Amino acid sequence: MSIVTIRNVEFLNNPARFLDPYHFRVTFECIAQLPEDLEWRLIYVSSPGNEELDQELDDCLVGPVPAGVNAFEFEGSAPSPSKIPTEDVLGVAALILTGSYKEQEFVRVGYYQNTEYDSEELKENPPSPIQFDRLLRDINTKPRVTRFQIKWDTAPPDQVGHAASIGAATSAEVPSANDLDAESSQPNGIGS
Repeated sequence: MSIVTIRNVEFLNNPARFLDPYHFRVTFECIAQLPEDLEWRLIYVSSPGNEELDQELDDCLVGPVPAGVNAFEFEGSAPSPSKIPTEDVLGVAALILTGSYKEQEFVRVGYYQNTEYDSEELKENPPSPIQFDRLLRDINTKPRVTRFQIKWDTAPPDQVGHAASIGAATSAEVPSANDLDAESSQPNGIGS
């Protein structure tokens, strides 16, 4: 069982210009106090077949974390255009938010991002070289969440005496902000 469950990730500037920073709010629940920080990273994946081209846009530490519902706002830089192969700029890329505790990744939230020009004329006749100041990004808000079992330094309240073990990952969708209100009184199945 995970100590931390993501309840919502809300992008505060979506859609946006490609060169604008990413600005979003993460809401998560912690079922036991964590004395150490949670580390969150934002990664841009332009070329899925080449991990060397992944760009870490930013990271932040949140903690120590009290039990209960917590939230924080995160702002990450736009990807560096010079590090994206020309053929991978337009179309679909991935944006990944990871959460780690004591250097152990416990969650990975992946989004698809579509990048295109801001006018029909440029969409039909893309200029060369690419005009990054004319690109728009739109993040699909239906992510895939992969959870990893890690060794927490505290046990969940109903699991006292049983240490969490490292195991296989599982996936589920993160609720959107609209779903959160409707489900706030019911467990949403994301965090166990």
